[in-house]
Amino acid sequence: MIASFLDEGIISFLITKLFKYVILLYSMKTLKFAEPLPSLILNKEKNTTWRIEDEKYLSVNDVVSCLRKKDLSEFAKIKIISVKETTFEYLSFEDKDGHETFSSDDEMYETYSKYYSMEVKPETELKVVKFELL
Repeated sequence: MIASFLDEGIISFLITKLFKYVILLYSMKTLKFAEPLPSLILNKEKNTTWRIEDEKYLSVNDVVSCLRKKDLSEFAKIKIISVKETTFEYLSFEDKDGHETFSSDDEMYETYSKYYSMEVKPETELKVVKFELL
């Protein structure tokens, strides 16, 4: 059997990942937004989010609950209309359209480093997620 070739730790890891994926498929996905982003989304000024480490497997046509980061209250539902993988250094004008702006690349890297508690650099991978407010 395959199990005899795999370490118990690997099997446990794979089962945990599979379980999380199945739960995500059958439950409402959520995204957290820090202030002042909820009001920008509700005013339709923001329709793009950049995500590092997409553990939610965001994909086109997903309906997602948007939560305020400070208290996890829902403020909107959105439908994902496109998902693109890139790096910060290759963000295009289209990738930035509908996203809050930064005065410099340094401010952008600093902001995302705080969001994710990691050093964000030009070569850091991310997903550009475009959405519509429902």
